[in-house]
Amino acid sequence: MTGATLDRRHSGLLARFGPLGSAVLLLALLWGGPLPERAEGSFAAHMVMHMGVVALAAPLAAFGLARAFPGLVRRVPGRFALLAALAEFLLVWGWHAPALHDAARQSLSLLLLEQASFLAAGLFVWLTAFGAAADGNRTEARAAGAAGLLVTSMHMTLLGALLLLAPRALYACAQLCTPFSTLTAHEDQQLGGVLMLAIGGSAYLVGGLVLLAGLLNDRRAGGGLASSGHSRP
Repeated sequence: MTGATLDRRHSGLLARFGPLGSAVLLLALLWGGPLPERAEGSFAAHMVMHMGVVALAAPLAAFGLARAFPGLVRRVPGRFALLAALAEFLLVWGWHAPALHDAARQSLSLLLLEQASFLAAGLFVWLTAFGAAADGNRTEARAAGAAGLLVTSMHMTLLGALLLLAPRALYACAQLCTPFSTLTAHEDQQLGGVLMLAIGGSAYLVGGLVLLAGLLNDRRAGGGLASSGHSRP
């Protein structure tokens, strides 16, 4: 086997499995780095970890799975996108309820459960979106994929705004933990809300708009083909 052949094979493997490997590396940095310890005392650090999982690692992992195992991802029903969005809504808002959030910041087992559920929900949403995008023959599935991402963007934006605009710190852990030394507990929570708005809301919004734009372009192209077909003698 020649060196050129080996290089091509290596490049092909890197292109196929590189994104998935990058997602695994990102998760290792998020969960194995300093963030989990910092999250015990800072809502903003907790939000960096949360957004890193659902808005960065999950779409990267879904993209990586689509590159590594395209046949598998194409079989993910795009029509489940709204169900995936509902599941993520329930998990994200549930884990941000004061009692559960405070408990997760003080219990390693609950933190692990929280983070695993965030990753599972994020993967569910993004895999249905990629599955819908790969389904070129079903307009309904692709529309559902776009709607799932846009709905998720809306509820993350709403939660981020609630955290940002709340007149006081919402969590008892603000009195038990020590936030960043330069911030009060309320300011730390507000920073977390800004991070959710800027990262979570934006990532899902961009994904939904890309899917929607592709769907509209396909429909315009289909309409153009139909018109040219009718004009033929």
